[in-house]
Amino acid sequence: MSEQETPTQLLHLVFGGELTEIDKVEFRDLDKLDIVGIYPNYAKAYDAWKAKAQASVDNAHMRYFIVHMHRLLDPEEPKK
Repeated sequence: MSEQETPTQLLHLVFGGELTEIDKVEFRDLDKLDIVGIYPNYAKAYDAWKAKAQASVDNAHMRYFIVHMHRLLDPEEPKK
């Protein structure tokens, strides 16, 4: 990659919340969702997800997710 090229921005959203049941993805209270942030690549999103997931390990109903926003913004883009 030359100096003037920038890496492709592949946005990822990290968020989480407490689930109503451990085997369903239905949140107990949408007003209490934890929006961790939006990250420019999967590696940074994964690091944020891992930190939040590990910090909430004592609550079996708490789950964090990574959403591949770049796939939602451009569904025709090939998966990377």
